[in-house]
Amino acid sequence: MEKTVITFNDLPEIVAQLRDEVMSLRSLLTEQRSVNNARAVDTHVPMSVEEAAEYLGIPKGTLYMKLSEGSIPATKPGKRYCLYRDELDKWLESSRKNPVPLSDEELSESLYSSHRRKPAPRNW
Repeated sequence: MEKTVITFNDLPEIVAQLRDEVMSLRSLLTEQRSVNNARAVDTHVPMSVEEAAEYLGIPKGTLYMKLSEGSIPATKPGKRYCLYRDELDKWLESSRKNPVPLSDEELSESLYSSHRRKPAPRNW
């Protein structure tokens, strides 16, 4: 592909190079899709109160108290609570005292959205 002038005799070689590049891109895309699908599989796993207490690392009594207050997201279809792992993860992130540091783009976006200036009056 370094040649600027392509002749008819060069076509089979160039087509073979393009085919190899397309095949490598295809394999990278299928690998990326499999990684993304593997992440998306275990997002909404139901848990019992015992499993949730073990997952959160708190006593069952404390968990029941927070469930009765309504501070922890859960459903109660009958007599027992049903908690979901992804909802517990979101609850843990939202109840942090020190938030996770933002990336540079997120930080600049949050600063930009929080500091708005009034337009200067123009006397034309």
